[in-house]
Amino acid sequence: MTIHMETSGTRNTGAATPIAAPRRVEITGTSVAARLFGWGSRLTVRPVIAAWATEPRLPWPACLVDAVAGALPGLAGTRNTSIRLPKCRAEWIAPTDRSTETDGRAVLYTHGGGFMAGGLNTHRRLAARIGRSCRADVLAVNYRMLPRYSIDEAIEDGLDGYRYLLGRGYAPQDIVIAGDSAGGFLAFSIALAARDRGLPLPGSIVGMSPLTDLDPTGKLAHPNVDRCAVIPAAALRRLVESSDRADARRGGSDRISPVDADLRGLPPVLIQVGSTEMIVADAELMAQRLAAAGVDCELQVWHNQLHVFHIVADAVPEAARAIEAIGTWYDQIVSHRSEHATVG
Repeated sequence: MTIHMETSGTRNTGAATPIAAPRRVEITGTSVAARLFGWGSRLTVRPVIAAWATEPRLPWPACLVDAVAGALPGLAGTRNTSIRLPKCRAEWIAPTDRSTETDGRAVLYTHGGGFMAGGLNTHRRLAARIGRSCRADVLAVNYRMLPRYSIDEAIEDGLDGYRYLLGRGYAPQDIVIAGDSAGGFLAFSIALAARDRGLPLPGSIVGMSPLTDLDPTGKLAHPNVDRCAVIPAAALRRLVESSDRADARRGGSDRISPVDADLRGLPPVLIQVGSTEMIVADAELMAQRLAAAGVDCELQVWHNQLHVFHIVADAVPEAARAIEAIGTWYDQIVSHRSEHATVG
C-alpha cells in the first residue's frame, strides 16, 4: 500500500475562510481479495441492480436483503440494543469490553442502499467497526425509505437520531455523523438540517463513497460510468424518478443536494471513495465545494476499490485499513480541537 498526498489545504475547523483545495490522499495498491470482490460484484450485484433499473415497478423484494443479512452475527465485543425513535427504529451498538473506553464519543450512522434497500442488519458490522475505530458508541438509524417514503422523511429520521444523542448527554462536538452511499447524502443533509433548525453542529462528518448529488449528469459524464463494479448508469435515473414520485405524493419538496447547499460552517469532513466507482464524481465535487466554503476536508481515494468497499472489511484488507483510517483522522481532529482550545 502506498499513500500519496497530492494537494494540501490549511487545516480549518469550520471558519468560512476559503481553502485552496481539499487535502487529496491517494492510496494505491490492490490486494487479490479486493480484485476478486470487484469481479464478483460486476458479475452479481451490478446485473441485479441493472435488472431493477430496467423494470423498477416489478415487486422487487428490497427488504429481503436486510432480512437475509439478519443471520450475520454482530461484531465480537459489541452489544446491540433496539431503540425506538419517533417514526423509525434504530440500534444502539456499544462495546461490551470494559477496557474499551468510548471517551464520551458517539457515531450517528445512516446506511446506504439507494434510499430503498439495506438496513440495520446489512450494515451492523460496518457501523460497529466504525464505532470501534473512533472509540465511540453508535446509533444506527433504520430510516424510512423509498418508494413508500421520501428522502425528506429519511432526513427527519436522521435528525431525530441526532436529537436522541444530544438528549443522552453527548456533547455535539463529540458526535460524528457518518454514512455510506445514500447514507452519505443523509449524513451531510442531517448536519445541514441541524444547522438550519438551530441545533448545534456535530463535531465531524464522514462519508464513505457518498452520494452527494441527486442530479446524475456529472456521474454519467465521468469516465467511471462503465468501470463501476456496482452501480449501472440506468440505476441513477431510476433513483431520481423514484424520489420525484415520493416527493410528489407529499406535495413537492424544496430539498437540494448537499453539493448545492450553503456549506459554510460545517465541521471537518472525511470522504473516502474507490478510484473506479462512479460516485468518485460526487466525492470530488463535494470535496471541492467544501474547501471553497472554508470547510476542512480530506478526500481519500483508494485505488481500484469498489463502491462502499468498507462493507467487506472481514475479507478485504484495504477495507479494514480504510475503517482504521477513519479513527486515525478523527483522533487528529479531536487532538487539533483540544490544542486550539488550549491555545485559546
